[in-house]
Amino acid sequence: MTPTLVIVGAGPRGTGLIERIAANAPELYAGSGLDIHLVDPHPPGAGRIWREAQSPLLWMNSHAEDVTMFTDETVVMDGPVRPGPTLHEWAAVDGRTFADRQLQGAYLSWVHEQAVAALPPDVTVHHHPCRALRVSGPREGRQQVWLEGRPRPLLADLVVLALGHLDAELNQEQRELATYAHAHDLVHLPPDFTADSDLSSLAPGEPVLVRGFGLAFVDLMVLLTEGRGGRYDGDTYLPSGREPVLHVGSRRGVPYHSKIGYDWTGERPPLPRFFGPAEVDALLARPEGFDFRRDVWPSIEKELGFAHYHRLFTVHPERTAIAWSDFEEKYAAGEAAEREALVASAVPDPADRLDLAALDRPLDGVRYASHEEFQEGLRAYVEEDLSRRHDPGNSPDLAVFLGLLSVYGQLIRLGDVGAWWHGFFSYLASGPPGPRLRQLLALSRAGVVRFVGADMAVVAEDGVFRASSATVPGETVEARALVEARLPEPTVGRALDPLLRELHADGAVETPEGLLRVDRCDGRILDRAGRPHPRRFALGPYTDVRTPGAFTRPRTGGPAFRQNDATARAALAFLRDLAYRAAA
Repeated sequence: MTPTLVIVGAGPRGTGLIERIAANAPELYAGSGLDIHLVDPHPPGAGRIWREAQSPLLWMNSHAEDVTMFTDETVVMDGPVRPGPTLHEWAAVDGRTFADRQLQGAYLSWVHEQAVAALPPDVTVHHHPCRALRVSGPREGRQQVWLEGRPRPLLADLVVLALGHLDAELNQEQRELATYAHAHDLVHLPPDFTADSDLSSLAPGEPVLVRGFGLAFVDLMVLLTEGRGGRYDGDTYLPSGREPVLHVGSRRGVPYHSKIGYDWTGERPPLPRFFGPAEVDALLARPEGFDFRRDVWPSIEKELGFAHYHRLFTVHPERTAIAWSDFEEKYAAGEAAEREALVASAVPDPADRLDLAALDRPLDGVRYASHEEFQEGLRAYVEEDLSRRHDPGNSPDLAVFLGLLSVYGQLIRLGDVGAWWHGFFSYLASGPPGPRLRQLLALSRAGVVRFVGADMAVVAEDGVFRASSATVPGETVEARALVEARLPEPTVGRALDPLLRELHADGAVETPEGLLRVDRCDGRILDRAGRPHPRRFALGPYTDVRTPGAFTRPRTGGPAFRQNDATARAALAFLRDLAYRAAA
């Protein structure tokens, strides 16, 4: 029989895996034949999230020049480099463009076609446009992949899950709010991919509470304004009259930081410096394990500070008080308090100092006397953020971004380090395009968006939803609609996907944060005894080796590429040995 590989999920991760199979097959798997079955109800390449069939108003939050599906020499992997065009090169658009998702979907479809075409002639790809419901079979035998609407399973020698973002059951608070909404004829929209949400129940002119101030909120904002016929005239928003009034808040109470709007020039900070492979090895070697805040975060904080001050001292020395060599020596040797004193003496302007705590919680302890005063204050905050993130004079911010990427690449080896880090990274490094925040300012001035504040609390009482925040003491907003503007948490235990639920019941183990445990070397799924399953792999944001962002910036090492390559090589080696044994 021809060896068979089933890949569940035909989006960017599944496509990336096929690309790596094609790249590694000449070395590891020549002449034996292989059937690859792709299982996904959505189009191969783009998948659900990046499908072309969605509103052209929705953008990517990365510049077109920062999106690639192809490896380069900076990727540390065993397989060969197979270069290819970035999105902006393929689409012939300006590299600084924030492309719409329809264009990205077309790019991903093309990449998928190229990856399939690069496979050896005896490797055949079959697409099944349906959902996989469960995987069964013995550890040492062929697996059965049961498909929706099919009476017989696909037989597979290996299965790779590349599922991407997952739908999830509501948590207890969300269930209570949904139950209250149903009983009182209110609207409660749970966490979801915004392009899939039915927004028709949000009535024109009516107040809507929105909990979440990240990228899901930006999509919601776009679809309920321009998507309903509004338009911008410069920095002024001209309403159509069909918009609801969005009262938005979150834990931080502020939007994600703007994407940086200038290019890197000059020397890059030599990263990793204080949080690299040696530090990760030491953490993994601890028999008692490690605590993120106590054992990991101090090294990360030092690493990000090093990136920041390396850039400040080497490019803007006129804003420093001592030589970089002196600062670097003392910074490397000092503990946290000593480094803080060093920075205070060597960096005169507080605006040039890196304060990660203040960045993370900018409204902590801040109080406004009235709702209108807070609207003006938050608009000023957003204006300042836009100005800073588009001024190369503040290029240490970009150095910190590079530091964040470096840190994330190391953290993958530690597995699940908790949800806080991923949220902090996204807030600093994966925010919206600058033009989206300018639109937010215009909508605020037009009264279409109203800001609630930090630690937004929502209660359901007296037949309505009420929101409040300590940022504006005593202020309360009432509405008959509440939108949870964020993606569902990628937890295995609460996933609506029946395949993952069945895997969990069958012995696959999740981390305390609910992520699927996999072998960090090749992505094999681990059982409760820590044993890797010989025939089941998983890649993606629902695993404990999730990578930063959906796509890779060129020449940044690409942890997702490295993972795809390792999984592809492990799968090909297994299938090759299987074919040899069958022939013998």
